[in-house]
Amino acid sequence: MATTANAYLGFNGKCREAMNFYKGCFGGELTLQTVEGSPMESQCPAAIHHHILHSALTKGELVIMGTDMVHQEHVHGNNISICVNCSSEEEIESFYGAILKGGEVLDRLEERFWGAMFGVVVDKYGIRWMFNYEKKK
Repeated sequence: MATTANAYLGFNGKCREAMNFYKGCFGGELTLQTVEGSPMESQCPAAIHHHILHSALTKGELVIMGTDMVHQEHVHGNNISICVNCSSEEEIESFYGAILKGGEVLDRLEERFWGAMFGVVVDKYGIRWMFNYEKKK
């Protein structure tokens, strides 16, 4: 098994909403574990029992994880990007367009000097997404 990296995103009570949005964009299987019913339940105030302790969206080798359980207020910034390497031109256009809904283009999707289609979007949750499709030569 190869070593891989994935993003683990922190949300302030919007994890379920965000992860369902990402599932709508990429497809795949989404698992959500709430605080309620977990070993953490007795250690947490009742007001956050509906929060997401851990979530994972998987589609093939694409893995995105998220949580509402952050030790400090989550601040949106540019310190994290998720790079999605796509398998076709149709896929990159679909993913880029879906994530863009309610978001902002930082770098429009177009062919680049390195021979790939590439674009960057900040989604409506403040997460930066880089999309890349290496065209076959």
